[in-house]
Amino acid sequence: MDNLKSVLIIGGGMITHDQLLPSVWQMQRNGRVGKIAVSAYRYSDLGTLAGSGTLREAFPDRSFDWWPAHDGPPQSELYREAIASLPPGNIVMAAVPDQLHFDVVMAALEHDQHVCCVKPLVLRYSQAQEIERVAHERGLVVGIEYHKRFDDRSLMARRKYRAGLFGDFRLGTACLMEKWYYRHSNFQNWCTTENSDAFAYIGCHYVDLVAFITGLEPAAVSVYGIRDRYPNGNLGFLWTDARIIWNNGAALNVQNSLSFPDAAPGPNTQGLTMYCKGPDNGALLDHSDQYRGLKYSYTRASGDPGSTVYAEPSPDYFQYLDLGGPGLVPVGYGYRSVEFILSNCLRVAAEPDLAKRQAMLRELDTQGIMATPANSSYNERLLEAARKSILNGGVQVSVEPA
Repeated sequence: MDNLKSVLIIGGGMITHDQLLPSVWQMQRNGRVGKIAVSAYRYSDLGTLAGSGTLREAFPDRSFDWWPAHDGPPQSELYREAIASLPPGNIVMAAVPDQLHFDVVMAALEHDQHVCCVKPLVLRYSQAQEIERVAHERGLVVGIEYHKRFDDRSLMARRKYRAGLFGDFRLGTACLMEKWYYRHSNFQNWCTTENSDAFAYIGCHYVDLVAFITGLEPAAVSVYGIRDRYPNGNLGFLWTDARIIWNNGAALNVQNSLSFPDAAPGPNTQGLTMYCKGPDNGALLDHSDQYRGLKYSYTRASGDPGSTVYAEPSPDYFQYLDLGGPGLVPVGYGYRSVEFILSNCLRVAAEPDLAKRQAMLRELDTQGIMATPANSSYNERLLEAARKSILNGGVQVSVEPA
């Protein structure tokens, strides 16, 4: 294991618990990566993560190094020390609030680490350009974890659309409403009006997905946001309605919120519908990304946030399966996304020649399966315009061209 690449996760919150840490542990279990560490703002966050019953059941024989290693006051800059402790050529995963992504990613690149960053990469195009420039100069991978790309439905739709079987996208709708209990999570401390909003954090999934499927890019956006209070009193745009105009004139409406009832049977409600124009007929793409035909009624609720006695769970994003132990095996496109990005990091890291690594980066950019700063900057350009729109009452704002 000492010869394998180490992985450092910056951030000990929900996405680390639900997807990132178990995915990396599974890769460690499979002999793909070596030591794993997690750096968090508070020591107590690491204690909660390490003590998770779900993670302990799935990975009873796994552990991670703690940053900080001892209790004390919160340390907002400790991640820099954690990154500096890694020899060059390892992997840093950025899983912090949106407005902190740039600092974490740049700190990793400056210490010659490959990067997997949760979406969105950053909220400003100039920052995405800076990340792209430095990563290319140093021959380092930066993969953005838009996990919906690795849903088989998305990959099927991309292949069929680009083969011409859907014609041209004209009108579409998408929604992703997260459960009400998100308001009681750490979201209330950072996803506030001055930093982000429901569209920037949640809706970016479907903007990226439409671009991923069609190859189109957004040309203009308007986002109307409704301000609402979190339980701690902070103000956030917890309800958003966006309209994206694409560079072929098509329009996509995206609605997002932290409002799906905790008593509702699914983990959220989400989906994408696209109406398209063929040579002399119409075409339709309709993905229900919430319920996939499972209907369960348990004897009791599990006690997890948002759990219900009657449930309609999704088997596709991230689930644990018992395949004979020890522990459980994570499956789904959430795992596949992390595994794909880290596999590319490992492949590029194994090449000692800078020019060859840079050529490998250009190949990843061209393939377009994994989101990179070079091939998905439409996300940052759109989000920068979207923030201008939502802060000005929903006016339409042009998206800066690349």
